[in-house]
Amino acid sequence: MKDYLRSLATRDAGTRMVRLGLIGVLNTIAYFVAFNVLRSVVGVSLFWSITIAFATATLGSYVLNRRWTFDLVHNSGGLEETVRFFGINAIAWGITVAMVTGADRWFGPLGTIGENMVSLLAAGIIIVPKFASYRDLVFHKALRHQSDMRGVVTADPD
Repeated sequence: MKDYLRSLATRDAGTRMVRLGLIGVLNTIAYFVAFNVLRSVVGVSLFWSITIAFATATLGSYVLNRRWTFDLVHNSGGLEETVRFFGINAIAWGITVAMVTGADRWFGPLGTIGENMVSLLAAGIIIVPKFASYRDLVFHKALRHQSDMRGVVTADPD
């Protein structure tokens, strides 16, 4: 466990975390634009506004994280990688839905600002686990393949 935590504190992990954060900001903006348009302009329910906005942001997140955060341009991950990525994001979606709808039920109707604040809190809570999951569960095979192609020996997280 100690070695694993150290692996999250390396220069490479730090660079990737910053990139993930920047992509996260971009995707969070996309999420909030879609969420607020669906909720306030179109009048879609809270659950479906979260779901549609989350799905929209997740599609962009996959492409950007694969290519920029993890520097993967070849399609060596395949279906398993894609399923894992969307599976992790389904869990993140579930946490977001539970937090926003739970707060809405617990505290009464939150209104636009309240819904956005709880969504932002959820995004902050899930960012580090998502990074670790992307690195260790989603893109690990492609990262290992990329390192092998460069002649760099890496530890296998499996």
